[in-house]
Amino acid sequence: MRRTVWAPRAGRAELVLEDGERLAMERGEDGCFRLESPRLVPGLRYRVSLDGGPGLPDPRSPHQPDGVEGASELIDEEFAWTDAGWSAPPLREAIVYELHVGTFSPEGTFDGVVRRLDHLTDLGVNAVELMPVAEFPGRWGWGYDGVNLYAVRAAYGGPEGLRRLVDACHRRGLAVILDTVYNHLGPAGNHLGEFGPYFTDAYRTPWGSAVNFDGPGSDGVRDFVTGNARRWLRDFHLDGLRLDAVHAIHDETARHIVEELAATVDALEAELGRRLWLILESDRNDPRGVWPRNRGGWGATAQWADDFHHALHVALTGERSGYYADFRGWPDVVRALGSPHLYSGQHSASRDRRHGREPAGTVGENFVVCLQNHDQVGNRARGERLSRLTTPSRLRVAALLLLTSPYVPLLFAGEEWAASTPFLYFSDHEPELGRSVTQGRRAEFAGFGWDPAEIPDPQAESTFIQSQLRWEERDQPAHAAMLDWYRTLTRLRRDHPGLGCGDFRQSRVIGEAGSGWVVAERGDHLIGANLGADPADVEAPGWAAARPLASTGDAACAGGRVRLGPESAAIWSR
Repeated sequence: MRRTVWAPRAGRAELVLEDGERLAMERGEDGCFRLESPRLVPGLRYRVSLDGGPGLPDPRSPHQPDGVEGASELIDEEFAWTDAGWSAPPLREAIVYELHVGTFSPEGTFDGVVRRLDHLTDLGVNAVELMPVAEFPGRWGWGYDGVNLYAVRAAYGGPEGLRRLVDACHRRGLAVILDTVYNHLGPAGNHLGEFGPYFTDAYRTPWGSAVNFDGPGSDGVRDFVTGNARRWLRDFHLDGLRLDAVHAIHDETARHIVEELAATVDALEAELGRRLWLILESDRNDPRGVWPRNRGGWGATAQWADDFHHALHVALTGERSGYYADFRGWPDVVRALGSPHLYSGQHSASRDRRHGREPAGTVGENFVVCLQNHDQVGNRARGERLSRLTTPSRLRVAALLLLTSPYVPLLFAGEEWAASTPFLYFSDHEPELGRSVTQGRRAEFAGFGWDPAEIPDPQAESTFIQSQLRWEERDQPAHAAMLDWYRTLTRLRRDHPGLGCGDFRQSRVIGEAGSGWVVAERGDHLIGANLGADPADVEAPGWAAARPLASTGDAACAGGRVRLGPESAAIWSR
């Protein structure tokens, strides 16, 4: 077995074993130290010492069984995969389900997720998106403060557990996406700066030091990140990566690191002979992330489009604080059916500047949209889901709009049965850092008008426990009814391609009103939705005869007219 450590400023490097033995590494001209030895076997625990200094975790440690400050451990990279011939579907056919491993099941592990995969296949989703699973400090957390990017979180089940989960997903026809964080690393247990110029003071991120992608010594940093992407996709058979907050990745080189990552993924896709996805989170409303590289874009598969969520959230709840001040509610919902970027160069009040760009040269499958996700729920003061903020009937209308949209829909774990549990922000840092996190959250929420006294302490164990899903709820009548509705909608999206991804410009609104209703035509399908308190009677030319596919509330289409009762919605086909 072989280990390689990039430490360009060090004169010597050694692996320090648990029994005190020190194995000298050979330095190369590229700043990497290498060692190949029969002593390096699975299960061996070690640290890396530079120039005789203290032993540190390996920057590319495959496993940290004792946490971020513990010894690194070599693992057996062999696994009895059963997914030969597997390939993910085209992203345009995907219905994505986002989950946090620690709160998804009582076990809080990869195996706990495996035991509930039948629920996901019955629901009708075909892609699972895992929030970050790289090792992070503490007993619980969201995972966005990871520091050992190559190590799978031990508390979730480590590398073997992740492989079991991915293999089980593939057996059931579920693709697996992993949320990865390359814009920053967590502060606790972060020793990368002792190995090389991983960070730069030229930029700042909201979370601390920026990763050095364009300064002196950045070639080794870029290799660290592209190598990490390859490891997840190749060694763990993952089908895609979601890159967190790419707008916070600073890179002034001629080839942005996200473009390099997209090219890396494309090359690996050709090598492995199976489909791979690269999905970006960006708040810039900039289509260049998904434009082809020969057009000057980065060449990613898709990116999140938050305007869809924001418009529906305002329409459902009436909230207009923070960034919701930019949205008018229902009129923007109607606009979102025909464009993922409601801001494409207009002035944004919350930013006090022009924002966004027209999504020219893109189609629906280039954008992932949602009603709820970890950010939009978890970054609320009390972590309320929409089931706490609106009525079940209005929530059903919103679900229909999501799952008949021309974009890639994403569901957040528990949404499908209107889970009553919140999803709060939780962390487990040492006391001083923990106090800073708590104070920072309270200051951040002031912009939304939320009372700091009502914000649960992120450091409290009870905050984490409150966020765990209660699976027994699914059998209660109200929750079971919502689950049946979601199953109906996912089945229709799967069985009727015209209700799935397409050219969003072809969504033709044939009737709308500021009171909260819309009737829109998507090919051979008609979609009616009414969030208002008053009924709507709409002329629908060409729809004298229509076959109902699904409805909630009072809705009918006959004789070239659509009638929608309050808080109702329906889908018809010719």
